[in-house]
Amino acid sequence: MDAKFERRFKSFCNSLDALAEARQRDLSDSFVLSGTSAKFSITFDLSWKVMKDILVQYYSITGFVTGSPREVLRESFKAKLISDDAWMDMLKVRNELAHDYDCEVVRTHCNTIVEKYIDLFYDFKNTIDELLKVG
Repeated sequence: MDAKFERRFKSFCNSLDALAEARQRDLSDSFVLSGTSAKFSITFDLSWKVMKDILVQYYSITGFVTGSPREVLRESFKAKLISDDAWMDMLKVRNELAHDYDCEVVRTHCNTIVEKYIDLFYDFKNTIDELLKVG
């Protein structure tokens, strides 16, 4: 893998660890909610870009029409980089959070982010770690 991928993957890992701190925080605090929202969005964006890097560089899959997150997630599922269709739900939540100006969306999804999505991110990270060991 190239240096750009390595930097992006490291940024994803760091962002994920920062997001995971939400598990130890008071999720009723508006500042914590907004931070969780921001870190979730950043972590999600980095994750699908890492997926795209892996698909192109490791699997030589380049047939994305636009390279949109939705297409990358579909290809990543086919390549077994991710194993749960909840990633499409994560994309929907990330898109909703982009227009969440009063923390209502993040309040609705915060427990799911903390209790489910963080684990899915870590599953993806572990898959990539294993792939890099083998490759």
